[in-house]
Amino acid sequence: MAKAKTKWRKSPPELIAAFDAAFPGPPALRRPMFGYPCGFVNGHMFSGLHQENWMVRLGAADRAALLKLPGAQPFEPMPGHVMREYVVLPPSVIGEAKALKTWLGKAVAYTESLPPKAGKAKSPKKALLSKKKK
Repeated sequence: MAKAKTKWRKSPPELIAAFDAAFPGPPALRRPMFGYPCGFVNGHMFSGLHQENWMVRLGAADRAALLKLPGAQPFEPMPGHVMREYVVLPPSVIGEAKALKTWLGKAVAYTESLPPKAGKAKSPKKALLSKKKK
């Protein structure tokens, strides 16, 4: 039996604009993931949008503190698939520039503390092509 394909909605333009306005800049890099804007540090995602949600990656203590705020919840992109270190920001945080900057700062700091993600190894075909170019 084939699995039903999940159809995701685009993030609202005003949420994308808020993400871009609050984006912390270097060393953070902005790039899309599954068509949604996301922020990365050392190859790890620290924040991103998914449909109507804005999520951040946090350490255990900050995660617990954020989850106490009304509207915050664990990030679950698909039913039953919780991303354990990610929490959806509540509207009260998204709508308050100082609070948003604080939580994004905590997300960047936590993600920077993780070991850098190793780059993907080239496939044998790509490795062969890059040798031919030299």
